[in-house]
Amino acid sequence: MDTVIPVRTNWPEDFQEWLQPFLAVFTRSEQRCWAPLYLQGLLGPGARKSVAPMAERVCPGQTQQLHHFVSSSTWSTAPLEQVLRKKADALVGGKDAVLIVDDTALPKQGKHSVGVKRQHCGVLGKQANCQVLVSLTLARKEVPVPIALRLYLPEDWAQDEARRAAAKVPESITFETKGDIALAQIDAALADGVRFGMVLADAGYGSSAGFRAGLTQRGLRWAVGVQPTQKVYPADVRLDVPADPPVGRPAKHPRPSTPSVSVVQMIETLGSKALRRCSWRSGTKGMLSARFAAVWVCVADGALVSHWQHLPGQAAWLVCEVRSSGERKYYFTNHPADTPRRTLVRAIKARWACEQAHQQLKDELGLDHYEGRSWLGLHHHALLTMMAFGYLQHRRLDSVLQAGKKTGIQCTGTATATIIASGTPGHSRRALSGNLRSVSSLRRHDKPASA
Repeated sequence: MDTVIPVRTNWPEDFQEWLQPFLAVFTRSEQRCWAPLYLQGLLGPGARKSVAPMAERVCPGQTQQLHHFVSSSTWSTAPLEQVLRKKADALVGGKDAVLIVDDTALPKQGKHSVGVKRQHCGVLGKQANCQVLVSLTLARKEVPVPIALRLYLPEDWAQDEARRAAAKVPESITFETKGDIALAQIDAALADGVRFGMVLADAGYGSSAGFRAGLTQRGLRWAVGVQPTQKVYPADVRLDVPADPPVGRPAKHPRPSTPSVSVVQMIETLGSKALRRCSWRSGTKGMLSARFAAVWVCVADGALVSHWQHLPGQAAWLVCEVRSSGERKYYFTNHPADTPRRTLVRAIKARWACEQAHQQLKDELGLDHYEGRSWLGLHHHALLTMMAFGYLQHRRLDSVLQAGKKTGIQCTGTATATIIASGTPGHSRRALSGNLRSVSSLRRHDKPASA
């Protein structure tokens, strides 16, 4: 059922008040002028959110000025990202919030846009020409607020001086894995006091022992996907020190009392009765549920010994999900050993909120509509789309509070908002309406932006 956000008569004042902390960190008055207009273009009507069509709607005849603001102007994103993190924390931060690590792909044609390469494109489900943005989303009670989007620069791009120069990639940017980028984003969130109780990630990140170790070193609770080939040991594995041989070199490493096995094999040893049905939230057709098995294990991510075998490392829960289609997914989480299965399941499945946010950023706010090629322009546009999304979540939550409703509204609906432009930038009267209807009904198949 559609839930319409009531329009309050003070929308322009509310927008300006919410935007003020962002405007305060811009160093030039021109930037403080064009930022609200760009945001109004993103929030407003129109299927295309690239510069030219947005300019026609919010500032006719001033396309070049709007283009310069987003693509060429050298304002730093860091101070605004800090404001965004603090805004997001005020909206949804807390001990019961989760920080979701993921990435989202922007399909592209051509080869000149910064970071574009044939690589895995999640939105298409295959290898394709695209840019990949590493994302961080803060979410609580199914309400997501994206707080970071950083381009993953493939290694061949990072080492190509000619392409770097053409795309104006800063000299400080070197090749980093997606996991390293995500950990840096998490550090920034922690430094700004963003409150959350757990970090979630899919197997693209969770399969990295270095990423998991980075989360553990930061004292964070985490739940991540892993590949079926991941090796584990039984929780009671021992490390035995072999006796020195009568001749030859002594052994360098202790030997596990039992060999490691894949997570698939470990779950199979539990038997079919270990799989129990659990539900985690209500969907459009009732409660969502699947069968889950969970077992406490030692992850094979310790010291590397002979034959590419790792010694036992951190103890963790191994969770297997069997979906109605028969597909199986595997997860690790460092929840305590006495954690109930339902708690593990709900933690793992909370990651869906970032997927909803990514879809809305694209379908409703034009994240994938940017047509420029530069590093700076892409990150300016990405940040502004997150700011627009944050404002919409602010309006939604405020509307729920105003209506006195405690339950029954999910704030993960569409980001649709209509801003009625009535003239040049000097005119400030706008009307806002939002519609929280199912995202699944809004899938659009726009052509990729030209590279």
